[in-house]
Amino acid sequence: MILRSEDSNSAGVVELVDTQVLGTCDASRGGSSPLARTKTIFFDDLPTISSGILMKVTETKNKGLMREFLITVSAVEVNLAVENRLNELKKTAKLPGFRPGKVPVNILRKHFGQSIMGEVLERTVGETSQKAIKNNNIRPISQPKIEVNKFDEGSDLEYTMSLEILPDVKLMDFSKIELERLIVKSDKEEIEKTLERLAEAHKTSEPISSTRKSKIGDILIINFVGKVEGKEFSGGKAEGYSLELGSGSFIPGFEDQLCGVKAGDLVEVKVKFPDKYASEELAGKDALFDVEVKELHKSIPAVINDELAKRVGAENLSSLKSNIREEQEKEFAKLSRMRMKRSLLDQLEKNHDFEVPQSMTDREFDGIWEQFEKHRKQAVEQGLDDDPSEGKSDDELSKDFRNIAERRVRLGLLLAEVGRLNKIDVNQQDINRAMIEEAQRYPGQEQIVMESFQKHPEAVQQLKEPIMEDKVVDFIIELAKVTNKKVSKEELMAEPEDRSSVKKKVSKKKTTTKRR
Repeated sequence: MILRSEDSNSAGVVELVDTQVLGTCDASRGGSSPLARTKTIFFDDLPTISSGILMKVTETKNKGLMREFLITVSAVEVNLAVENRLNELKKTAKLPGFRPGKVPVNILRKHFGQSIMGEVLERTVGETSQKAIKNNNIRPISQPKIEVNKFDEGSDLEYTMSLEILPDVKLMDFSKIELERLIVKSDKEEIEKTLERLAEAHKTSEPISSTRKSKIGDILIINFVGKVEGKEFSGGKAEGYSLELGSGSFIPGFEDQLCGVKAGDLVEVKVKFPDKYASEELAGKDALFDVEVKELHKSIPAVINDELAKRVGAENLSSLKSNIREEQEKEFAKLSRMRMKRSLLDQLEKNHDFEVPQSMTDREFDGIWEQFEKHRKQAVEQGLDDDPSEGKSDDELSKDFRNIAERRVRLGLLLAEVGRLNKIDVNQQDINRAMIEEAQRYPGQEQIVMESFQKHPEAVQQLKEPIMEDKVVDFIIELAKVTNKKVSKEELMAEPEDRSSVKKKVSKKKTTTKRR
């Protein structure tokens, strides 16, 4: 007989959510010590189903993080538990031919013996297994697997308990960690670029009165009919369509053939649909479009002034510039923290080498592989050139993903241990703040989002995990040696290994500008 509880993360491991951060590492060490030994432990003080119950616990497996125990409970105690349950039942049992409370025990045993044995088995195994775990100072990663070897009336109860335990994590001295906080100040040039993008986004257009020919950036008002193999196809026809030349909104080659035309022109546009076009019926086929140019317009970017500022919700231009500056600095600070966090996690992994539970690594790996397969399938179905495998074989990818999974589990266990030892937790105020921030991401639907959290407690739990991670990370950063370093935007955006080359390019650019 096998009793198996559903897997649960009883270890309270922090779920790490920053995939980009955690997915960047070299291969990590895995495996466990081959040492296996057997020892026997006796406990005579287990307050289970009756006081003074005796049980024998024999450790039969101790390999890496796997443990197995053979647990025996004496027949005397099991029989006593059965008798006690029968006597309890006798007080209320009702059977035909007997008055309530007067049914003989032997009759009750005949009618209810099997179900009572089941109750006793479940209760005894539950209490004795938990006591064995407690007395051996074991921290399992999930509920143990129980296999009953022997349980007959009049005999000892004997069962095997198998479980995987949390590793012993010895934390480093966090004051020895050295981190850089990259600081970028929003400058006037960046603000002007943002204003120009806003002006472009709110541009208008007006008809061109002259007879000049169209060019990139112009807007054509066109009618068109597309045909493949002489037949019109679905979605290939429109009237009064506004097309900005150079926007790349049509298939390659279409817009190029409309450069140099005038209002009133009739143009035959010949193109070929890409081989990986979304519509399989059109993919790779030649097409002919009959295009009538109705009007030619030129685009006019919005003027950068108070009026533009009001259109985007600011009081005036000065206020808009301040808003842009604050928003940019927030984004820079957010990215800077992500870079520092990545460096911290790299150092934590480098300085902590402990075995990770195989079952947790397997579950993490399965999740990564499932996401990858989904991405790969979508790329094929949508005809995208993006190759998620990056030219690697499945065996190579499996090895990479296994390393990533092991890193995530190791860092999760490490952060969980820091949180446990330092009594770091997530309070209701933290959760409320996170729910409000999440709701604010959906303007006009804040109430709906908040009601959704109330109806789905699991969604609230998903918020707690990254909050806990950030609180533990902040705790470690407070103990570490942090140095502020001013960098350019380009250096902040670059990967750490590319930062030095970016710095040289930025310096060269500044020097060239000064010479001018």
